[in-house]
Amino acid sequence: MQTDPRFPNLRIVDHPIVLDRLSKMRMTQTPTRDFRTLLYEITLLMGYEITRDFATEKRNIETPVTATEAPFLVEDEPILIPILRAGLGMTEGLVTLLPKAVIGHVGVARDENHRPVEYLVKLPTIGNKHVIMVDPMLATGNSAAHTLDVLKRHGVKGSQIRFLSLLAAPEGVQTLLEKHPDVEIYTASLDEGLNEKAYIVPGLGDAGDRLFGTF
Repeated sequence: MQTDPRFPNLRIVDHPIVLDRLSKMRMTQTPTRDFRTLLYEITLLMGYEITRDFATEKRNIETPVTATEAPFLVEDEPILIPILRAGLGMTEGLVTLLPKAVIGHVGVARDENHRPVEYLVKLPTIGNKHVIMVDPMLATGNSAAHTLDVLKRHGVKGSQIRFLSLLAAPEGVQTLLEKHPDVEIYTASLDEGLNEKAYIVPGLGDAGDRLFGTF
C-alpha cells in the first residue's frame, strides 16, 4: 500500500495482481465480458485491503480435534453504496467477500459542466456500521463529494466511510480532501490528471460504457 504526501487521506493499493488486472482493463481491445470479470476480480482483491482493520472478536468453537477460540468479524453486515451507474459493477466482488452486506444506491449524473445531478437516493438504515462507497473513477470528484454530502445529511460520519475507486485523478482526490477530509480514499492508481472532457488520463475510458457495453 502506497501513500502520497500531497493527499493524507489517499491509499494506493499497489498489489501486483491488482496492477495486472488494472492494466488489462485499460486496454482498448478488452471486450465488455472480460472487462466485467476483471472489475469483479480487482474489486474483490482491493476489498481485502480496505477491510484490513475491521475489528474481530474471539468466540468459542469446536474443531474436529478440540475446543478453541477463533476470531470472527465484529461487524459482518457493512453498507455498500455504489454510485450509479458504474459503481454497480463493483458490488459483486465486495458481496463475495462480505455476503451479508446491505446495499444502498445513490444515482448521480454529470451535466455539461461536469456538475453532479442527483436522480436517486435509496439508503438502508446505516447507524454506526462501516460504509464502503464505490465508483470506478474518481475524476473531478464532484459526484463522490455530492454522494458524501448525501450520506452525511443522513447522519453518517466521515470516519465510517471508505471510498473505493479503480482510478483517481489528482484533481478528484483534492476535491475530496477539501470537502471531506475525514473520508479515506482507496484506489489502484493515481493517474496523471484530467483532459479537456474531464476524463482521467491515461485512464480506461468511460467505465460505465465499457461495463455495460453502451458505446
